[in-house]
Amino acid sequence: MAQTIRVAVSGQPNCGKSTMFNAITGGSARVGNYPGITVDRLEGVYRENGHISHLVDLPGTYSLTSYSMEELVARNVIVDERPDVVINMMDATALERSLYLAVQLLEIGAPLVLGLNMMDEVRRSGVTIDVDKLSKLLGVPVVPCVARLGQGRKELMAAVAGVAERTQGKWAPFKLSYGPDLDPLIDRMTRVIEEAAFLAGRYDPRWVAVKYLENDEQVMAEGKKAGPAHDELVALCAEAEAVTRKNSATTPDAIIADWRYGYINGLIKQGVVRGGDELRRNNSDAIDKIVTHKLLGPVIMLAVLYLMFQVTFTLGAYPQGWIEAGFDWLGGLATTYIPEGYLQSMIVSGIIGGVGSVIGFTPLICIMFAMLVFLEDLGYMARVAYMLDRVLRIFGLHGMSVMPLIMSGGIPGGCAVPGVMCARTLRSPRERLATILTAPFMVCGAKTTAYLMLVAAFFPDNPTRAMFFVVLAAWGFVLLVSRLLRSTIVKGESTPFVMEIQPYRLPTLRGVLLHTWERVWQYVKKAGTVILAVSILMWAVMTFPELPEDTVAQYEAQKEQVVEKVKADNPNAGEEELATLTEDAQKAVEDDRNEAALKYSAAGRVSEALTPLTNLAGFPWQANIALIGAFAAKEVFVSTMATAYSMGEVDPEEAESLSEKLAADPAWTLPAVLSVFAFMLLYTPCMVTVVVIARESNWKWAVFSVVGGLCFAYVVSVCIYQIGSALMT
Repeated sequence: MAQTIRVAVSGQPNCGKSTMFNAITGGSARVGNYPGITVDRLEGVYRENGHISHLVDLPGTYSLTSYSMEELVARNVIVDERPDVVINMMDATALERSLYLAVQLLEIGAPLVLGLNMMDEVRRSGVTIDVDKLSKLLGVPVVPCVARLGQGRKELMAAVAGVAERTQGKWAPFKLSYGPDLDPLIDRMTRVIEEAAFLAGRYDPRWVAVKYLENDEQVMAEGKKAGPAHDELVALCAEAEAVTRKNSATTPDAIIADWRYGYINGLIKQGVVRGGDELRRNNSDAIDKIVTHKLLGPVIMLAVLYLMFQVTFTLGAYPQGWIEAGFDWLGGLATTYIPEGYLQSMIVSGIIGGVGSVIGFTPLICIMFAMLVFLEDLGYMARVAYMLDRVLRIFGLHGMSVMPLIMSGGIPGGCAVPGVMCARTLRSPRERLATILTAPFMVCGAKTTAYLMLVAAFFPDNPTRAMFFVVLAAWGFVLLVSRLLRSTIVKGESTPFVMEIQPYRLPTLRGVLLHTWERVWQYVKKAGTVILAVSILMWAVMTFPELPEDTVAQYEAQKEQVVEKVKADNPNAGEEELATLTEDAQKAVEDDRNEAALKYSAAGRVSEALTPLTNLAGFPWQANIALIGAFAAKEVFVSTMATAYSMGEVDPEEAESLSEKLAADPAWTLPAVLSVFAFMLLYTPCMVTVVVIARESNWKWAVFSVVGGLCFAYVVSVCIYQIGSALMT
C-alpha cells in the first residue's frame, strides 16, 4: 500500500511558494507578485515512486508570530495538523530575510525541506550559494529551484520522501540561544510550563516561553484559559522586559529577532554566499528611481491605467463584434425553428439575449485580465501599493489596504470577494474594517461588464477616457468614505506600514496565459450558472403576468387601424411596398404594446412602485429592474437590460445591439447616465460579497454594507442627477 505523506508548503510572500505548489500538484493556485494573494487553503496531490504526498499550500507569512491572519492560519496548520514534512520555499535573492521563517520552523521542530527558489537570478547576479554547505549547517535538505520553470520540483519531492522516511513524523525542536539576558529566563519559563503541563500536547514548552516573550496574542490568549501558570509566565515576561530595558534599552521581542538574524548571519558568513554579503537587485533599484518617483511615479501609474483601457477597447472591439454577431445568428436560428410562444421568448430574450450580452464582453475582460496578471507577476503592483500608501494614510487607511482594493477592482477586472478576504493582512481591526466596507466600491470584473456596455452606448467616441474617469471616481469615493468612517464609527490610531518590495521579474507566457484563463473561466462559468439562472428568473418576472385580453384587443385594434390608414394614404402602392409601409407603421404600436406588457409584469410593477424614488435620481424604469437583479451578481445588470430591451423583438436580423438600443432611448439623458454610473459603483455589494463581509467581520457590518451602501449611493445619484439637470436647463 502506498505511503501517504502530509506536506505543508510554506514561505514568505513572493518567494514562489504557490508557483512551486502548482508545478508539483498541477493545480492552479493564484500567484501574484505582492503580499497577501494566497488567503484560502489550497490542496493538491503528488504521486511518485510509491509515495502519495498530500500537499497544503499555506498563506504567505514572514514569521510564525501571529501578527496577521496569514501568519495565524499558516502557524495553526503547522501546529495543529503536524504535517509529516514542511516545505519552506525561500527567495534565494534575499537569503537572509528568507531564512528567518526557516529558523522559526526549526525551532518549532517541524521536519523541514528548504526549497531555494530563483536560483537563476542568483546566478545572473554573479553570486554563488553553496547549497550543500547550507544544508549541512542547518541539518536539513536544501534544494535549488526555479519555480516558474518547474525546475527542482522532483528533487524537492524526493527530499520530502527522504525526510518523511527518516523522521517518521517525529518533531525535534531546535534550541537557539537568545543571549545571556533571556536564556536563563527562558529556561525558568520552560520549567514552569513543563511542571504545570501548560498547553501540553500542542506546543513545545520552550517555544511557548519564547512566544510569551514575543507577546504573541493567540498563545497568550490560550494560556490565559489554560490555568494559573499563565500569571506566573506573565510575571516572568515583565521581569525579562525589565532586564532587557536596563541592559540593552530594548524589549525581549526585539532581542529575539536580533539573535535570530545573528544566527542567520553567522550561517551565511561561513562560506554559504560568495560574491557579495547580500544579493542586490541593481536593475530593479534603478527602475524604481523612476517608477516610484514622487512626481513621475503617479504620472506613470495613471498612464499605465489609461493605456490598459486604450488597448482593451482597441483590440477587444473586433472579437466582441464577432461574438455579438454569433449570438444574433443564434437568436435568429432559435426564432426560425422554435414555434412562437413562451419557450421561444425565454430562449431568445431570456437566455440568448441575457447570457449572450454578458459573454459578448468576454474578449474585453480577457484582454484586461491579461494585462492585470502581467503587471502583478512583473512586480509593478507592489510599487503601486508603495506609492499609494502616502495617500491612503491621509484618509485613515493603511498601505496594505492597497492590496484588497486593487484585488477588488482598483484596476478593473478584480473581484470584491478575494479583495475583502485579502484584508486579513491588515493588523489593525479598524483599518481592516474600513478597507472591507469600501473595497466593494471598486470596479470589479462584474461591474466592468456593465460599464463597458454603458460606455459603448453613451461615450462611443471616448470609451477609454470614460472608463478611466470611472476608475478614478471609484478611488475617490473609497478615500472619501474611508475618511468618513475613520472619523466616526471606526475611529482609531493608524498603524505603521512595512512592505517588502520585490525585484522585477519578467512573467512567463505560460504563467500569464494560465492565470488569465483562470479568471476568464470564472467569468464564463458564472455566466453559464448564476447569470443563466437569474436571466431566466428575470425573463419570467418581466413576462408574467401578461396584459389583460381587453388591453391586448385594444392594441390589435390599433394595428388594424394603422393598416387601414396606410392603405388609404397609399392607394397606388404595390403589394411589396404596402407590406413594408404597414410593418413600419405597426412597429410603433407593437413597441407601445411591448412596453405596456413589460410595465404590467411583476418586474414592471416593482419598477413602477420605485419610480417616485428613482425619478429623483433619473433612473429609466428598465434600470430599476436591472439594478434589483444585479444584487445577485453585478453582471445581471447587463443581462437584465438586454432582456428588457429585447422583449417582443420579432426580427433578430434587424435587431440593434444593446448599446445602440440604450443610446436611442431618450430617457437616458447625460445626468441620468452619470447617476446610474455612480449608483452602480456605490450601491449594495453582490450577495456573495455580503456573505464574505459577514464572515470576515460579522453580520452587523454586513447589513451595514448593504443598507449604508444603498443609502449613500442613492444620495449621490440624486445629487448628480438634480445638479446635472439644473445645469443643462
